[in-house]
Amino acid sequence: MRFPYSGSTFFDFFLILSQRLFLIIQGKLSFSNLASDEIQLLVLLGVSTSCALIGTFLVLRKMTMLANSLSHTILLGIVITILIFPTDAFYDTQTVLPRLLFGALFCAILTTVATEFLIKTIRLTPDASIAIVFTTFFALGILLATIYLRDVHLGTEAVMGNVDALRLEDGKMVWIIALGNFILLFLFYKEFQITSFDPGLSTVLGISPSLFHYLLMFQTAASVIVSFRAVGVLMVLAFLTVPPLCARLFTHYLKQMLGIAILIGGLASLLGVALARHLLSVYGLALSTSGLVVTVLALFLFFTILLVKLRDRRHIRIALKGNY
Repeated sequence: MRFPYSGSTFFDFFLILSQRLFLIIQGKLSFSNLASDEIQLLVLLGVSTSCALIGTFLVLRKMTMLANSLSHTILLGIVITILIFPTDAFYDTQTVLPRLLFGALFCAILTTVATEFLIKTIRLTPDASIAIVFTTFFALGILLATIYLRDVHLGTEAVMGNVDALRLEDGKMVWIIALGNFILLFLFYKEFQITSFDPGLSTVLGISPSLFHYLLMFQTAASVIVSFRAVGVLMVLAFLTVPPLCARLFTHYLKQMLGIAILIGGLASLLGVALARHLLSVYGLALSTSGLVVTVLALFLFFTILLVKLRDRRHIRIALKGNY
């Protein structure tokens, strides 16, 4: 069946998905025969997992604005790469995309180094240094694109993403980065933990906070860059910040926070794809899957804050009753 989800409603989507997952487990359905909805879900799960792992430490280190800066300044790396290797296609997975990723990654590392230079050498505050590097690199990227790339089609997908046009091979790099992030955090969990909560103590113990700071920035840059095709450089910010923020409100334990963040990102991806299919089947509305996923994430954050407020009020009432 080529279009197994065609005409399905929200709940039908989950029923069909569970049936097809069972066929995959039995070996009766290969990955090459996955439907477009399943490919979307597979890629989004990879992006959300990767961003949840990295975003948790960004939130704890109060560095989410630097991630926002990276998502914009890598435009300069993309433009420079196109100038060096002229092309008319932004999404040629075999040849063009690896070059663009390398150029964007180089610019992301340069952004991090420049930001740290302004903080440690010029003695600027972190927010001021981020603002200077962010606006300078982003403006330079726009200027070069305007002057030299008038005839090159970058498209809005670089910013907003296009989940609906994904292919199976688009998810390979996403899951490679997600697996790489998981392995690095598994191997250096204690180092990331102590440098996030107490950099001074880590220095005393011989663990370099700068080393793991740059490693985290490298992982952030790689995670943002490979998300071009799936959710765009702006949409990935929602995955980097919202699930970890929700998890932070639920727990104070790092391992639990990582697990909850991954769960929230994955659940939002699943609900977003199901909603996109439902709205198309029932109402004929071809809405952006990326936009729906981010909307679901925003609702998760809203209800999490509401639940935490209700929980805190309940604890206050119990404490007051105990005092009297």
